[in-house]
This record gives sequence, structure tokens and C-alpha cells, in this order.
Amino acid sequence: MALCSAAQAELRLPSVFTNHMVLQRDMPVPVWGWADAGDEVAVVFDGQTKKAKADENGKWRVTLDPLSIGEPRSLVVESGSERLEVTDVLVGEVWICSGQSNMEWPIAASSDGDLEVLGKGNPNIRFLTVAMAGEQKPLDDFDGAWELCTPETLRNFSAVGYHFGNRIQQATRAPVGLIDNAWGGSACEAWIPLEKMADNELYAATLKHWENEAAKADEPALRAEFAKVHAEWKQRMQAAVAAGEAIPGWPRPGHHLLTQSRPANLYNSMVMPIMPYAVRGAIWYQGESNAGRAEQYRDMFPLMVETWREAWGQGDFPFYWVQLADFMDEQPNPGESAWAELREAQTMSLDRLPNSGEAVIIDRGEGRDIHPRDKHTVGDRLARHALANEYGIQVAHTSPRYKSSEVKGNEIIITVGDCDRLYAFDTANKITGFAIAGEDKKWVWADAKLVGDRQIAVSSPEVPNPVAVRYAWADNPVCNLFSDSGLPLTPFRTDDWPGVTTGKR
Repeated sequence: MALCSAAQAELRLPSVFTNHMVLQRDMPVPVWGWADAGDEVAVVFDGQTKKAKADENGKWRVTLDPLSIGEPRSLVVESGSERLEVTDVLVGEVWICSGQSNMEWPIAASSDGDLEVLGKGNPNIRFLTVAMAGEQKPLDDFDGAWELCTPETLRNFSAVGYHFGNRIQQATRAPVGLIDNAWGGSACEAWIPLEKMADNELYAATLKHWENEAAKADEPALRAEFAKVHAEWKQRMQAAVAAGEAIPGWPRPGHHLLTQSRPANLYNSMVMPIMPYAVRGAIWYQGESNAGRAEQYRDMFPLMVETWREAWGQGDFPFYWVQLADFMDEQPNPGESAWAELREAQTMSLDRLPNSGEAVIIDRGEGRDIHPRDKHTVGDRLARHALANEYGIQVAHTSPRYKSSEVKGNEIIITVGDCDRLYAFDTANKITGFAIAGEDKKWVWADAKLVGDRQIAVSSPEVPNPVAVRYAWADNPVCNLFSDSGLPLTPFRTDDWPGVTTGKR
């Protein structure tokens, strides 16, 4: 479909409905757009005709009955003498790929990226990238279009998103549509509407900071300046779509009031415009920007997920996230870590959020770089959750997780769940990564040994009366316990002592 200008035609569709799109199978599918107020609109697809009348603002919406996989089809929208046709529409599985730079990170910059882009691509995988812009008022559309998975489009698409989607497509044989709305460096609060954080003491300092920042700048002038840059890019984008070429990289606003850290900015500009497009679920890779406020993240991240689900109106759709990887220098002695506390906050979210899952990648980071190049493993570990929970495929998907502990003399016995058996990777049963402390809260490295399929005895001659154990509790821990399915043991601690992010807002 040629991207329509409101100046040329009142009947129009948002950018989530363009040529090559994928509609979600097996559930009601909303279709919406704009026309002259009061006009009747008919949407025709796959033998269905649904009608609606545009409201006083020109907005209309219909809902298609659940759809099945089949050959490419056209979606037609008519109102009076006006007609729009969206061609090469597939029905399959639609997933949102969101977060910050590790989700945005492209195939071309990832491990074996040069090999991934070889060949002709995959016509059963489609991409949609939401252009970056930060807004304090909700948007109802964005500039963009669906693209086929070709070597050219794949090169700059989310590596984690692609590897996840490719695995789903291979396993289910269903077409897959991936909506990438990630923005590098984004803070979690940018993905939450202001009204959800207002009047909550947890977020008072954060919101006040941004109120002060806004008071220092001429925000309308900043937005007007960026609008000119965006308009020039939009012309190039439309030309690329018309020519069947890859959409050029979008411009990024320079001023921090218009970018990815300000509360609500990305919810308004990168989430609301794609609601309520029918999706199977979402994958998420974010947290680095909030590590210094990890205690706050315990509430903030689940709040974000709950808000998205409520606004989407699809119930508790699947939401799977990546726990932060190991990063920065290894430390000679055990101690405190903001990154460990952020990982803990992510894991705690499993107990608050139904229909959720966590991909643990504590074995896949790089101390030298916050962007690990191995995105294939990350996509696979996310895909395991979806394959097991949404598609009924029997694959291991949950990393082992701390269950309980018991002090026995000078040892603490740790019991873990979510696996049949633990093993120590790449050693002759030498387990690394454990620290132990007594009531003085002084941590020392511990000796650890397996005493059962899912139990570890932890001790140290330096701590005759232990009270607490930690595992992989560091920015970049050295740890090596895995399930027999090859999934790493989730970092944990048995204590609840105040950490370095306690009270940080």
C-alpha cells in the first residue's frame, strides 16, 4: 500500500497496516483507522466484511473474527468512493520486540552476522520498526511500514528479535511478524504513562527531576526543530517503501527531553501507536539503564508490564524478558553489586506477573562490552519459553531457580527447583560462584559441592556459623552451575540485607 497522506485522502490506515504485514492468527483482530466523521467504513479480508462508522473525530474500528494461516491475501478498506488495499498480507504469529540497546542491537553487529544475511531471506518472516521519537502526549500513529525479511532488511533488524522469531518460524512453520520498538539506552520509566507513576512516592523524585529539566528548555522549539529533520527522513522512507528498498535508518532527536529516558516518552510514541494490534506476546531486553535504581525496578518493571497488558485489552498476554548478562570487571572478593540487584528485581517479577518467563544469560556476557555479541543464544532462550508455553512443544525453557535453604552445622544446604539435575560446567565438579557470610555480614568465597541432584552444600572454614549464601552475586560473576538441559542457574541470594540501591530513586 502506498503510504497515504491525510491531505490527499481522509480514509487512511495507521502504519501497522501496510503491505507485507502479518496478522495474528486464532484470536480477534482489531483493524482501525480514520475517515470523515460519520462515514461508514467497510473492511474486507478473507471472506469477512466488517463495518463501522467513523466517530466525531474520524476514528473507526472493526474486529475481524479469528483468522487461520493461508496464502498471502489482500485487506481492503472502503468508504464511499475511497478504497485502500493492503497486499501480501500473511496470517501467523506476531511478537513485539522491545527494550533498550541489546534488543535494538542489529544482526550486522552480532556474532556471525555476516553469515546470517547470506541467501535470499525468508518471506515468511516480516519486520516492522517503530521510528524513535519521545512524546509527552499520546500518539495514534508513527511513520513506518512492514518489510520482508531480506538480506538488506535483516542486516539492521534486532538480532535478538530475529533469532527469536526465526526459531518460532522454524518450529511452528507459521509466518512470523516482528514489531521492533526498542530504543538504546531507554529507561523503564520511559515506557510507562505518567498517570501510573503519579502519586507514588517510589517515583516522586524521578518525576520531579524531569519537571525541573523541562522548565529549563523551550520544548516547543526543540520539537519544531526535530519535526523538520523527521519530515526530510519521512520523504526518504516513503521513497524506499515505494521502490521496495530497505527503509533508511531513522533520525534520533538530540535533546534529552525528546529522547528515551524521560518518563512516559516511549509509552506515548512507541507503544500506544501499535495498540491494539493483535499480538501473541512480547519479548523484552532492558534494565541496564535502571541498574542504579534496582530496588525501585522491583515495582517499576511489573508495573510497566501490567500497564501494557491492561491497555492492550488482550488479557495477560505472554511477556518474556532477558535477565542482565555478566558485564564489567571480575572482582577478586565477593561484595555488593547494583547489577546483581537488578537481576534479582527481574527474577522477583516472575512471582508478580502471570504468563511470564526469564531468559538467564549470566554465562553469555562480555566484561569489556555492555553489548554481548552472542544474540543467537539469547533469542533461543527466549524462544524456549514461547515454544513450551504458547506452542505446546516440549523443550526445556526455565532456568533452575533458588527454592530454599537450611543451615546444618557449618554448612548451608541450598535446594533449587525447575530442573531435574544440576551439573558444574567445564570443570571436574568444581563449583564456582558461591559466597557465604555469618551474622557479621562479611562475605567470603565458599566451597560448594553437589549433595543431590538439586542440592548444594555451601561452607567455608572462615565462617563457622553461616547465616546467608549468595550465588553469582556480582557485576561479572564467575559461576558454572547449569541444569542438565544446559540452562544456567539463576543468580540468587538467601539474605534480604540492604543493598547498594536501597532507597535510590
